[in-house]
Amino acid sequence: MNEATRQKLMGVSVATLATALYKRGLRNQVIQEVHPVAPKGRNMVGPAFTLRYMPAREDRNQLAEFRKPDHPQRAAIEACPSGHVMVIDSRKDPRAASAGDILITRLMVRGAAGIVTDGGFRDAATIGGLDMPAYHTRPSSPTNLTLHEAIEINGPIGCGDSPVFPGDVIVGDDDCVIVIPADIADEVADEAVEMTAYEDFVIERVREGETIIGLYPCTKDEHQARFKEWRSKNGR
Repeated sequence: MNEATRQKLMGVSVATLATALYKRGLRNQVIQEVHPVAPKGRNMVGPAFTLRYMPAREDRNQLAEFRKPDHPQRAAIEACPSGHVMVIDSRKDPRAASAGDILITRLMVRGAAGIVTDGGFRDAATIGGLDMPAYHTRPSSPTNLTLHEAIEINGPIGCGDSPVFPGDVIVGDDDCVIVIPADIADEVADEAVEMTAYEDFVIERVREGETIIGLYPCTKDEHQARFKEWRSKNGR
C-alpha cells in the first residue's frame, strides 16, 4: 500500500474512519465484536491477507491434519506478506481457537502488521504480550479442528459482519478494527487526517468550556477562523 497513506492511518481513530466511510455510503466496515487482545497504544495498519474457515467435518479434521505441510492454516501463516494484516473468518464462533501463540509468534517474526479474527485465540495472555497487534472476540482454548476447517487462503471473506477483500486496508486501534476498500484508501486517509485535526481543536475548545452547538459539527464561520489560527499555531 501507499506508504504515505499508511502513515496517515497510523494517526487517526477507527471512529473517525467510520464517519469518513459513512459519508461514502459504507455502513458495515467496522468488524463487530472484535477487540484487542491487549491494547498496544498504536494503530495496526496494513493490507488484508485472508483465511477462511468453514464448519469442520469430523473425518477431515483430526490432529493428523496439522502434520501436512500444505494445511491451509499453517500455509497461510507462512504466506502472509510482510506488512499485511491477516484477517480470519472464523464464522463469528469463538468456541474453538482460530490460532495460538506459536503460529502468531511466527506471523510476527515474518513481519506481519497484525492479525484479526472474529473467533478467539488460545494462549491469549501470551499473544497479548507480543509486540504485534492482535484482535479477537475472547480467549478460546479448544483447537480449531474441533469446530472449524481452514479451507481457503486469500479469498473474499466476511469477518464480524464486515466484507473483507484481499488487499483492503485494515486499521485497528485500541477500540476496534475497520476495513477500508483498497480503491478509496488514499482519499479516506486524507479526509480522516483533516477530520482528526478539527476534532483535536474541538476537544481543546470543549475542555475550555465551549458549547458544542455550532462547534461540532461546525456551523459557525467564527469557529472555522479559530480553527485556521489553531492549525497555524500547532503546525497541523
